[in-house]
Amino acid sequence: MTLSVLVNGKRPQDLGHALPLNDRGFQYGDGLFETARLEHGVVRFLDAHLERLRTGCVRLGIVPPDEATLRAEIASVTENLRSAVVKVIVSRGVGARGYRPSGDFVATRVVASYVAPEIEPDRALQVRWCETRLGRNERLAGIKHLNRLEQVLAQAEWSDRSIDEGLMLDTEGELVCATSANVFIVREGTLLTPDLRYCGVRGVMRAQVLLAAKKLGIASREEPLWPHDVDVADEVFLTNAVRGIRAVGAIGEKAWTRRAVADALKAELRA
Repeated sequence: MTLSVLVNGKRPQDLGHALPLNDRGFQYGDGLFETARLEHGVVRFLDAHLERLRTGCVRLGIVPPDEATLRAEIASVTENLRSAVVKVIVSRGVGARGYRPSGDFVATRVVASYVAPEIEPDRALQVRWCETRLGRNERLAGIKHLNRLEQVLAQAEWSDRSIDEGLMLDTEGELVCATSANVFIVREGTLLTPDLRYCGVRGVMRAQVLLAAKKLGIASREEPLWPHDVDVADEVFLTNAVRGIRAVGAIGEKAWTRRAVADALKAELRA
């Protein structure tokens, strides 16, 4: 449920008509977004979210919104809230028809707060392999752009409510991520995560987990991973900024009961 929305700093009278038809975010997915969690009235890792947004804008050639303005608008949509999901969308703005981003654009920004999902810290996830593959494109790798059709198609593959998430491979068969989370495995005491050099989002929580592992003295690496690496892993867990760290209990016939590394990282991030 939407709690509060600002479009270019103003509260729309009608959410159904809040954006112009010729906004390039709507027309072409020409933009980026960030999704963060508000806990105890504070947006977790806000600096990291805004830095990734700025980096994505630079990569796409979009003039980044003023950071002070974004912070003020985030504060406005979360005023008096203790818990929420905060979403920031930035599109290139309004323009003429056609793919070419010609002319001087003024970026459109949408800042909104939503009811936060409950976190189930002790329940291990049931996960499946997705048939939908992620296309490789180094120019888009790492950033959180608005083009999420691959994830939409992947999540449309199952309706079984016992399945919590799906792991996705790229077109060459490398492990990339879950549909809405980054993935980590633990193998012989080393924490491993896909290097995302071709596709996938460099999640804010993913970066925080790598920092926490360093503080705890847990060896970690970003490297190419394949389905076989999941099969032989001692632990598997997923991360995203809204739901945090979630252990995977099973994928198909393969099951895991160990979650010591995931629990240690979760405790470190809580601290």
